[in-house]
Amino acid sequence: MHAEIVTTGTELLLGVISDTNSTYIARQLRDVGLNLYFITSAGDNQERVAQVIDTALGRSDVVITTGGLGPTVDDVTREAVAQATGRKLVLDPQLLRSIETFFQHRGFTMSDNNRRQAQIPEGATPLENPVGTAPCFIVEDPRGIVISLPGVPREMQYMMTHTVLPYLKQRLGLHQVIKARTLKTCGIGESALDARIADLEQSSNPTIGLAAHPGQSHIRITAKADSQEQADAMIAEMEARVRERVGEVIFGADDDTLQSAIIALLAGRDRHIAVAEVDTQGMISGWLNGADPDGHTFYGGWVLPAEHRWAMGQDSTASRDARQEGLRLASAVCTVTGANLGLAVLNTGPDDTYILAVYSGQIHELVVRFRGHEEYAQTWVASQALDLVRRMCLGLPDHP
Repeated sequence: MHAEIVTTGTELLLGVISDTNSTYIARQLRDVGLNLYFITSAGDNQERVAQVIDTALGRSDVVITTGGLGPTVDDVTREAVAQATGRKLVLDPQLLRSIETFFQHRGFTMSDNNRRQAQIPEGATPLENPVGTAPCFIVEDPRGIVISLPGVPREMQYMMTHTVLPYLKQRLGLHQVIKARTLKTCGIGESALDARIADLEQSSNPTIGLAAHPGQSHIRITAKADSQEQADAMIAEMEARVRERVGEVIFGADDDTLQSAIIALLAGRDRHIAVAEVDTQGMISGWLNGADPDGHTFYGGWVLPAEHRWAMGQDSTASRDARQEGLRLASAVCTVTGANLGLAVLNTGPDDTYILAVYSGQIHELVVRFRGHEEYAQTWVASQALDLVRRMCLGLPDHP
């Protein structure tokens, strides 16, 4: 048994607003163990919305729509659901009284167009909306269930939590849960990661999926079980198998960020980091400062533009030896800030970046080659730089 979400609103298709409703609904369905297979968006056009709902009913057991229940002409979800399920619209007196009361309590007079909101497909179950003027409804069609919710996030969330989830649990006898855990890696590409765990990705429950990000790749483990405890056990068992294969490149999980993991790692070893970065627009320093705003572990550093690649008073004709320059910058920034770990990042050419970390005489270095637009490249380099620090702290090789 699975569900589908249909969001309506031309503003979604124009990119004017982001579809946060689908994200919220998806998480709620996951928590009650109802699989979600499709998410579709349609503009404010009755024929197209009806077509999408009709298609959804042909492939999904539960269809949840959000948006299009307002009082204006372009709010067409009521008509579209009626069309897709072969019903006519009827006025529900109780819903009409509920809307009138909503306006009266706020000292307003209800407009005539608000009467449209009390119309629902014939035979539908009306759902009063105590936090807004857009009533909701449920249509139990022979092909499946259609649940129509408001597009206003606050109203949709209230109705989803207080009405829809209890209904789905009772109506469908839902007793399972779906849980997910994301392992975060750095220093390895998605394809290389896939090569190491491809056989594990064939598992049907729990499932494994990969997602690539600049400089990082995520491994998502998802389990469906009869209880939270059972799902946790299934995920833990699979996570152990994944870590056997790629544990060296995993820096954290779920809400962990690379920078928060680095700050925690350094703090646990009484190390204090300072950074000298050239041509990265301060991305590394910004990340670390955000993870350690009080400066207990990140002591600050220098952000140098490309024209000051050979900084600290040297002109562009000075020695271009990246390793020596990196050592000088890493040592100097520690001297000035009082840190005991220096990280230097130098752009040495159109495709290469030299990264060097120094701690108590230990030198760890890495040459990063990258392609892509500037922001992507900077994110990729910043990730590799912090991962070098992580590897240094853990006694791992400087690269996978």
